[in-house]
Amino acid sequence: MLSGKTLVFGTGKSGLSSAALLKRQGADVLLYNSDPDTDIDKVRAGRKELADAKVIVGDITDSKIKYDNVVLSPGVAIDNPTVEYLRETGANIIGEIELGYIYGKGKIVAITGTNGKTTTTTLVGDIMRRKYSDVRVVGNIGNPYTDEADSATDDTVFVAEISSFQLETVKDFHADVSAILNITPDHLNRHYTMECYAECKERVTNKATNKNICVLNADNEYTADFAKRCPAKAVMFSSQNELEEGIFLRGDDIFIKENGAERKLMNVNEMNLVGTCNAENVMAAIAMGMAMEVPLADIIDTVKNFKAVEHRIEYTATKRGVKFYNDSKGTNPDAAIQGIKAMNGPTCLIGGGYDKGSEYDEWIDAFGDKVKKLVLLGQTAEKIADCAKKHGFNDIIFAETLEEAIDICYANAEAGENVLLSPACASWGMFDNYEQRGDIFKEYVKKLEE
Repeated sequence: MLSGKTLVFGTGKSGLSSAALLKRQGADVLLYNSDPDTDIDKVRAGRKELADAKVIVGDITDSKIKYDNVVLSPGVAIDNPTVEYLRETGANIIGEIELGYIYGKGKIVAITGTNGKTTTTTLVGDIMRRKYSDVRVVGNIGNPYTDEADSATDDTVFVAEISSFQLETVKDFHADVSAILNITPDHLNRHYTMECYAECKERVTNKATNKNICVLNADNEYTADFAKRCPAKAVMFSSQNELEEGIFLRGDDIFIKENGAERKLMNVNEMNLVGTCNAENVMAAIAMGMAMEVPLADIIDTVKNFKAVEHRIEYTATKRGVKFYNDSKGTNPDAAIQGIKAMNGPTCLIGGGYDKGSEYDEWIDAFGDKVKKLVLLGQTAEKIADCAKKHGFNDIIFAETLEEAIDICYANAEAGENVLLSPACASWGMFDNYEQRGDIFKEYVKKLEE
């Protein structure tokens, strides 16, 4: 348990949840936001536990107050100048996930990766409920770990989606079963190099031993390499190659091979999810379910009945024979590539948004003969357009708003074709988050005239 004075850095959802947990535990806690214009009354109103909380704002680097612990919200980088100052004063720097672990009980299934986390986490949560009575899906999926941790028991199973931002600050956090679905370029404006980004993802196996299991993608260069030095027992899955040991895709069938014995698990056409990316998510989920000793028949039945996660290659509507898909969660080029791969037939694609330092060459190359028109908006529009033209794709239109982009696509799509929102960029700047972007897309599409 934490002792002494604790500063919670960040007053968003994660910060409020962390501060609320600490208040419930009787800790001496302060909330902090570096923005001097932060509305303190609004912060206190965010949670009933914080009605009388101490909240400080602005610059604290000249403060004479010393803090024993600092809990960072995921949006606060570990190299933030204020964080560096607090570290130099001797404060114990941790994150929200670590705080939840300190006060929590039960087993933890932790899932990370560049893409597929939310779909896989949600599916694994459903799988766990087939065997365990107290399953809580937490983390980057929208339900803070710190909201649930201190009410857990030894029988609780946490299924946690954990981002690289959250893994930067783990110390004693330990998962019983973990997974790294894939590692591709993302958030390089925060992590700077792929090596640093990959190292953050690998920290999902923090404190792991060979008694634990980590599910890894055999087709990804980073996760395949990590398998050689993973502290947990590595269980592999592959959509590209048949494995001597692990779960793999052969044609449209998912197989498992253990100790030389091979058996078919299911056909991908039996599930509601589409695309190779989702076949990979399913294979990882099956492996985690088996690692947690859920009966295989229950695992497969859950997979077959599972519906797509909102905002991830989500079918929205058909208008005038044109199918609309919401892939707002495609916030980086690799995720957006999976969206394109899932499309059958010519597609008008909406892309662009906040610049996270990504490069778009592989995304453009994935267009093939599927993308007939690219409609761009947001901060990255010109950057993406220049990249597309460099690769010989010139059918590009700029839009000022998402609604305008939808109208352009609808006007250019014919019956039997698709309109896909899969931006390859974050939503910030134009929207609060990818959920808001996806919701606006769906609402507007549903109002389109036939």
